[in-house]
Amino acid sequence: MSYLIAVVALLSALCLVLLLVTLGLVRRIREHTKLLDALYEQVDLMGPPMAGTGPAVGDVVADFAATTVDGTQVTRDLLPEGTVVAFLSPDCQGCHEQLPELASWAAEQDRERVLAVVDGRSGDPASLVATLTPVARVVVDDTTAPVGSAFGVQSFPTFFQVATGGRLLAVAPRIARLPAGSAA
Repeated sequence: MSYLIAVVALLSALCLVLLLVTLGLVRRIREHTKLLDALYEQVDLMGPPMAGTGPAVGDVVADFAATTVDGTQVTRDLLPEGTVVAFLSPDCQGCHEQLPELASWAAEQDRERVLAVVDGRSGDPASLVATLTPVARVVVDDTTAPVGSAFGVQSFPTFFQVATGGRLLAVAPRIARLPAGSAA
């Protein structure tokens, strides 16, 4: 009987230690998340790595024509006011990390106001396309890359918010950094 009590006490002590370690890890992860967010803020304040080479708020996107994976035609002039355009690549780890947040946000939006452009020149775009097709219009840019060229995309992931006529309202490296994405 005392052997059983000793085993229960030992297991209880072990569970308590594991609980304390877990709480410590959660606290440390929260600290790191705050540090990373502060770093993103600093990067946003400094502007793009090569200032002047990428698109900026107020610029007008060049004309483009593309077809979604559903067979719908998409052009600059057909983008509704406030459309969010996300540029993703299958080989981009950051794209895959942000994919659940983007898909969750897009599921709460009008599908016509979310355009996902997946780079078809690298890797296999199938998983990105499969995840985003139910919640967004999806274009796979091939070797001619009409949409990426029109927006002047420099890196992945990149998110844009566009006004009617193709004027850029916002440019960000994360969906949550866009005015449209911040309420997600």
